[in-house]
Amino acid sequence: MDTLALDPVLARACGAALAVVLLTGAWQKLRDLAVFEASVDIYRLLPEALVPLFARAFPVLEALAGVALLFDTTRAAGLLMSLAVLGVATAGVIANLLRGHTEIDCGCGGAEGHTTLTWALPARNTLLLIVAVLGGQDGSGRDLLWIDYLSVAGGTLALLGIYAAANQLMANHPRLIQLRN
Repeated sequence: MDTLALDPVLARACGAALAVVLLTGAWQKLRDLAVFEASVDIYRLLPEALVPLFARAFPVLEALAGVALLFDTTRAAGLLMSLAVLGVATAGVIANLLRGHTEIDCGCGGAEGHTTLTWALPARNTLLLIVAVLGGQDGSGRDLLWIDYLSVAGGTLALLGIYAAANQLMANHPRLIQLRN
């Protein structure tokens, strides 16, 4: 597979930001496994007997994807795992949106967050898939200089800020609609 001609600063910033998103998501799910298992169950996409297994395996794969994106030797595997995690999550959301199940929790925010299903979630996840592809690249092959590492850190923080703002807007949207009515 040919890699994109991408500056390694952008590739590493995307990979690091997605790694933080995946690791945080896995931690939230594993921290309160009962809440995540209930979210998986309410999606009604798996046989009841498979729900506990999926609820335990999914965040582990999510965490492995996040860690793998951080290292040069495992970046390609991290890309594949992150595409699988994001693809499965997005497919589950879309399946429920198409069935009209919009009042259920997405299961992505842990016990403290409640985000109902909207088309904004697949849109956000599509952007995360793009970030995964960018973050899974090696870059142009040029050596990074000390200033590049500062740029990676700044780019990572900027991407995480955009992600956090988007999530907060999605979480607040139903409340704003209620206030208008």
